[in-house]
Amino acid sequence: MTIPLSTRAAVLTAHGEALSLQEVPLPTTVEPGAAIVRLTCTTLCGTDIEIWSGTMTFPGMLPMILGHEMVGEIVALGEGTSDALGRALHVGDRIGWSESTCGECFGCTVLRQPVACSKRGYGFLQRSDVAPFATAGLAEYAYVTPGAAKLLLPTEVKDTWASMAGCAAKTVLRAFDRAGGVRPGSRVVVQGSGALGIFATAVAHLSGAGTVITVGAPADRLAAARRFGADAVVDIADGSEESVRRVLELTDGQGADLILDLAGAPSVGPEAVAMAAQRGTFVVVGSTGPVGDPIALSTIMGKELTVVGSLNGDIADYYRAIEFFRSFAGRLPWDELFSEPVGLSHASAKVAAMSTFGEIKAVIDPRLA
Repeated sequence: MTIPLSTRAAVLTAHGEALSLQEVPLPTTVEPGAAIVRLTCTTLCGTDIEIWSGTMTFPGMLPMILGHEMVGEIVALGEGTSDALGRALHVGDRIGWSESTCGECFGCTVLRQPVACSKRGYGFLQRSDVAPFATAGLAEYAYVTPGAAKLLLPTEVKDTWASMAGCAAKTVLRAFDRAGGVRPGSRVVVQGSGALGIFATAVAHLSGAGTVITVGAPADRLAAARRFGADAVVDIADGSEESVRRVLELTDGQGADLILDLAGAPSVGPEAVAMAAQRGTFVVVGSTGPVGDPIALSTIMGKELTVVGSLNGDIADYYRAIEFFRSFAGRLPWDELFSEPVGLSHASAKVAAMSTFGEIKAVIDPRLA
């Protein structure tokens, strides 16, 4: 078995600056349960942009390789490596994978919730100058650790779809699950018109919502939301009060039965509570960054609202996201979410474009120049 000993990668060395193309080491041996893959597709996520800009940071995280939505072909395997469903893996197989978990902590064993793992490991939590060096997406090769839950991918699910399933899509599907699903004919508001918001709009539409309203900006994103199932859109450029007024108007004064925060702006909490119908549900998914504006607890009490937090997703959500794309492949124009793929040398430009809302979902194919 020939094991690559290094990989070309786009490395983040300072927040807000261009990524540096470097040759990064790979482990010289592949542990049991691990794999080395040649990456064929990485889709950039909002979290990548937050890390790049410094909005999301912590001491000692740099240098690092961005990218946690990716697909690759196995080039080397450790002994006994299988996927999450127990299927044996082989060199040449196309796989995706979820972040690593330890299987031993309170979150893993008592709560049985991988998202609560105290040692949960994303590719972007791995310094590129510390073994195993390259576990993320903006590289030619990645080391998939033994604790990462791997999935053998069905051929009919495209690389871009499978990559997006690795974070954005699984995060949205978990949020709907945490909310108890969509009641047929109900009124759903999606706060946010980025990749997650547009995908959530599609999920609400396909799940039988009677009215789907996407609240966000800019105009081209709202136009995309309409193509993915929004019955109406509300531009946040008009301000919070006007956004709430429009949602109430569009719901005959009743408000929304289900509201999903996929925007993370400070104002989403008060807006959601104001837009909610009596006994509605508000799912907080996108608020990973700034501290939110105060919410009136008396309104939550008076409306008897259910407020639910939802954190990313685990291997079960990832599997369901893959199956979602397989089941609904022809129902909506999924390919419109993705830009034309470019090589690692253009990764910095794609990060910058996404930071200014120039693209919904940038695609990097490390095999390209």
